[in-house]
Amino acid sequence: MVAVKASEADRFLKRPPAKIVVYLLFGANAGLVSERVQKIIALSVDDPKDPFQFLRLNGDDLAADPLRLADEANTVPLFGGRRAISIEAQAKSFVAALEPVLGVSPGECTIVIEAGALKRDAPLRRLCEASPHAAVIECNQDSAKELDDLVDAELGAANLEIDADAKALLVSLLGEDRLTTRSELAKLVLYAHGAGRVTVEHVDTIIAAASSLAVDAAVNGAFEGDFAALEESAKRVFSEGGDYNLLLGTALRHATALHRARLDAESGRPESGGYGAFRRGASFDRHVRAWTSEKLARTIASLGQAVAKARREPGLAPMIALRALWAVALAAKKATLSA
Repeated sequence: MVAVKASEADRFLKRPPAKIVVYLLFGANAGLVSERVQKIIALSVDDPKDPFQFLRLNGDDLAADPLRLADEANTVPLFGGRRAISIEAQAKSFVAALEPVLGVSPGECTIVIEAGALKRDAPLRRLCEASPHAAVIECNQDSAKELDDLVDAELGAANLEIDADAKALLVSLLGEDRLTTRSELAKLVLYAHGAGRVTVEHVDTIIAAASSLAVDAAVNGAFEGDFAALEESAKRVFSEGGDYNLLLGTALRHATALHRARLDAESGRPESGGYGAFRRGASFDRHVRAWTSEKLARTIASLGQAVAKARREPGLAPMIALRALWAVALAAKKATLSA
């Protein structure tokens, strides 16, 4: 096993040991997981757009057909060269598909597994941690130093400097998700273009957006059963003067969007598109897979009651909102199966 420390992950991925053929990337920071998956794929094949070199699979399909992974891993690309397979872990366990690949390491194929939060005793994590051919990399929320370095890199590439107080404010507002952080920095770069230097006033223009990031993080934490992320993000929302109506309303819209998507999935219909405005990328898709339409219907009813109660009792509204999201997180814990 190669257990990679969070602080060494980026350095490790620049020059990974040759014996590593399976990478398990998991954690609450879905954006960072996705970013590192893309880096590994780019290093593993010459052209990720070539279907003979790169293949995407999902864990549920492999659970139903465990022999497929070994067949795909040992397939030689039509025109030679290396091959990579990306696997998105879903609700069902596919360790039976992974075991033979780890036992007889395919030399010309890299396998990258993308997962959400995994407990230490999750079968997928245990299997990879026991293999000398696997690297296990946990991707959690970016630290203050990582955010500091990221701000320097993004602004430096745009030939922008930043005042110390503006930087401190910016770092305090970001960090829930790597891809979202990059998106917010891109907005800041665009806004400050031509100024030469980023000030607190510039950062103030994205505070509303950053506050909405905290709301999204609280909602995502609730629907993933992550109580720590939920409470931390909710506290941020309220400490910044956030409105409980926004928090509950966002949760209710998210539940409604998930319900529509889940009904489409269960009926085999194409996605209706009516929920597209509320998508949150990989996290939305994870929630669709983890929740059933019945549980989502109950959650929609519960959140609707919380909205009404909060309006009747505004003095208790923050606690009502937090308890409603706790209930969602508790339901998520019961709904989600470990990979």
